[in-house]
Amino acid sequence: MIHGIDVSSYQSEKYPVDGYDFVFVKVTEGVSYTNPKWVAQRDRARAAGLVVGYYHYVTAGSMSAQGNYFLSKIKLRPGDVLALDWEEPKVPCRDKDRWLNHVRSKALGHQVVLYCNRDYWLNRDTTSEAGDGLWIADPDHPAGRPAVKHPWTFHQYSSAGNLDRNVGRFDDRAALRAWSREKGESRSRPGARNVRAPFSPGRECPGVRPEWQVVRCD
Repeated sequence: MIHGIDVSSYQSEKYPVDGYDFVFVKVTEGVSYTNPKWVAQRDRARAAGLVVGYYHYVTAGSMSAQGNYFLSKIKLRPGDVLALDWEEPKVPCRDKDRWLNHVRSKALGHQVVLYCNRDYWLNRDTTSEAGDGLWIADPDHPAGRPAVKHPWTFHQYSSAGNLDRNVGRFDDRAALRAWSREKGESRSRPGARNVRAPFSPGRECPGVRPEWQVVRCD
């Protein structure tokens, strides 16, 4: 596993980067808020050579408008990962799915993942739709051992010291970087179809190599 953090306006532009391989930066919320620190926070990650992800905190309202607002703020580079932060009680599962589908259709070539806590995933979600990967918040269990059966890609396991800490289910930074660019590369390869996420023990799919599995296999 590899380690990373996620940051928002609550954290400094000079957050720690030593020992980390990726950073998710909050960019927007709803259709009117933009994190005033996000550019500096992004630049710090890039300067350290980390894989960069961006996330949007979803609120009630139009999912396409929120997706467009989010994407309008970012000049995407190959390998940038996008995420939906789903923790607003007024946003139902169907709207979560609409946002994911909309952004995936607009940001072709980029991995789009879902962030939510274990309660939302187990009790509010009804479709098991997590886009290109599940980023699960479960601080009640050790790093890399979230209490969900669904394949997960990132696990937020701690918020100690006002810093959200995560692990990614990849062997190293190079593997994460390769995954983050996989969709863009597959678009240039005729016949390439499947998007893969890291393997989750106990939920094997027939015919898939043991270290990887296709996300949607049920």
